[in-house]
Amino acid sequence: MSRPTRPLPVTPTRPPAPAGRESSLTLDRGLALLQAVADAESEAPTISELATSIGASRAAVYRLLVPLAERGLVRRDGSKVRLGLGLLRLAAKVTPQLRLAALPALRELAEASGATAHLTVADGDEAQAIAVIEPSWTTYHVAYRVGTRHSLRRGAAGKAIGLRDEDPGWIATTGELQQGASGIAAPVRGVPGLRASVGVVSFHELDGEVIGPQVRAAAVAVAEALR
Repeated sequence: MSRPTRPLPVTPTRPPAPAGRESSLTLDRGLALLQAVADAESEAPTISELATSIGASRAAVYRLLVPLAERGLVRRDGSKVRLGLGLLRLAAKVTPQLRLAALPALRELAEASGATAHLTVADGDEAQAIAVIEPSWTTYHVAYRVGTRHSLRRGAAGKAIGLRDEDPGWIATTGELQQGASGIAAPVRGVPGLRASVGVVSFHELDGEVIGPQVRAAAVAVAEALR
C-alpha cells in the first residue's frame, strides 16, 4: 500500500509591482543618478560613489546608465561617469521656451512703461538678455539686443538676479551700462534652477514708485508662466 503524499510547502510570493509604478520608480532613480553625476564634487564620480549617492547597488547603477548613455546624457570613462554632450542639445531647447513664455508679460510691461522690456538670465558670472520687447508708441527707445551680455554686478538686470528674498522687490540703476540710460529690474523667483530677472531700460528718467511695481508684477507673471 502506498503512503499518502504530503503537499509540498508553498512559498509565498510578493505580488509584482504595477507596471506604471515600476516605470515611475525607474525614471525617478535614473533622474536621481543624472543629478548625482551633475552634483558630484569630484571631477567625475565613480560607479561606487554614484551607487552610494542614490542608495542603489552597483549593478542597478550600471543598468540605469545604459539608457542615459544611449541618449548622450552621460558618458563612461572607465569606472567614472561624466555628463554627456546630449545635455547641451537639451539646454539649447530651453532658451526659446523661456523666451516664448516671457513674451506676453514683457509686451505688456513695455507698453505700460514706455520703455524697452527684457528677460535676462545668469550665465556664469554674466547676465545675458534672451528676450527683448520694445514699446510700440514711443518716439525713441533704447535698442537693447537679444544676446547682450554684461557683468552680474553691473546694471539693474544683473544686480536684480542677485537680490535675496529679504531685499526689496526691485532695483534701479542709472548709467552703469550705457551713459544716460536708466534701468529697473526685478528677480524672477520660484522657478527651480533659473536665475533671471525682468527689467526695463530707457533714456527717460524712470519713476521707481510707478515702474518698480510694474516690473515686479511682470517678473511674477513670467515665473508663473514657467511653472
